[in-house]
Amino acid sequence: MTEEKKKRKGLKIALLCIAGVLVAAAAAVTAATVASPTFAAQLGRVLAVAPAERPGFSEPVAKAMSFGVSPEDKAVEVNPATVATITAKNATIKDVVLAPAKGGEPVAGELSQDGSAWKATERLDFLTTYDFSYTLVDSAGDETAKQQSFTTVLAPNQADGWMYPLDGQSVGIAQPLEFNFSEPVLNKKKVEEAIKITTSAGQKGEFYWYSDTKARYRAAKYWAPNSTVTVDMKLFGVEFGNKMIGMNDEKITVNILDDRRAIVDNKTKTMKIYVAGKLAQTFPVTLGDPNWPSSKGIHPIMDMHKSLPFNPRSIGLKPGDPDWYEPFNAKYASRLSNSGEFVHTTLDPSALGVRNISHGCVGMSEAGARYFYETMRTGDIVDIRNTDGGFLDPTDGFGDWNVDWKTWTSQDKG
Repeated sequence: MTEEKKKRKGLKIALLCIAGVLVAAAAAVTAATVASPTFAAQLGRVLAVAPAERPGFSEPVAKAMSFGVSPEDKAVEVNPATVATITAKNATIKDVVLAPAKGGEPVAGELSQDGSAWKATERLDFLTTYDFSYTLVDSAGDETAKQQSFTTVLAPNQADGWMYPLDGQSVGIAQPLEFNFSEPVLNKKKVEEAIKITTSAGQKGEFYWYSDTKARYRAAKYWAPNSTVTVDMKLFGVEFGNKMIGMNDEKITVNILDDRRAIVDNKTKTMKIYVAGKLAQTFPVTLGDPNWPSSKGIHPIMDMHKSLPFNPRSIGLKPGDPDWYEPFNAKYASRLSNSGEFVHTTLDPSALGVRNISHGCVGMSEAGARYFYETMRTGDIVDIRNTDGGFLDPTDGFGDWNVDWKTWTSQDKG
């Protein structure tokens, strides 16, 4: 063995001895550390903690969640206008199904962007039990399925409302809007608020209630000629009172025609017909006799007939009464009141412009009644003056314009 090889072999042995010493020293240090009371206590505390809470472990801890649902479970007599909703905190909502318990299409709904709220976007039906199921997912990803039910109000609690004139109808400037209700309205202000009325001319009006089931609406002055009146009636879900709930919505547009009016004067026994403010024709007339004086005031035309049967029994007469007359077909008959006042062809032309012979009607020559029938329209004005009769009662036709505006707007509606 050369001298160089001997030196290298000695170096390797020395290095191995040094490494052995270092390993032994490290083992001794480790043993001493593990045996140390301080280290053992720290390790015990770490091992005692639940795995999900140990530092470095990834299993999540769920936050406490809460939620609310409307209508409540097992609720009854729920107003069908109620919007079904679910709201959640520290959870998301999924798999929502709201559907009639007896079968049928589910109610559509929408989920908020963050998944914490759901609401129905369709209406509920009357007299229906609904099943309401949904799933809540907490922040740890665990799912909880829920199911409940509720029932809407019974059919006997439904209330309806309707209006005259009808949608698309064209009427004269004096036609009030009449609203009738199938059930008594105790919450009148609430019902009024549910009926939005606008006009193309910007006119404002007010309701007047003749009973709990009938109201009319008009402006301070006649409707503007050639305008439109739009009625947005949203009664669905509106509480009328006595647990009665509105069931219908309707949007109605009424066309107002030009200004046409007939002024009847008992002093001169004439009718002057004006179209758009200009005198068009003048005719002699006969009015109600002293026992049956014609009512005075504004009489919007109610309906018009080329021929209409007249029977004295309809006004309480019977054969043998002094005022009895034989039934006949009146020509060109235009109704002014429910009690039986019309404009029509008289049976005695000799009385025209001379004396009053009718039972309250405005009698005209056949030519005059025909002109009236062909020129005037429902809702146009017949203004009767200087008679001995009282003013046309508002409910005996459309005599609403005979109520002054102060009285109309100061009604106590409860």
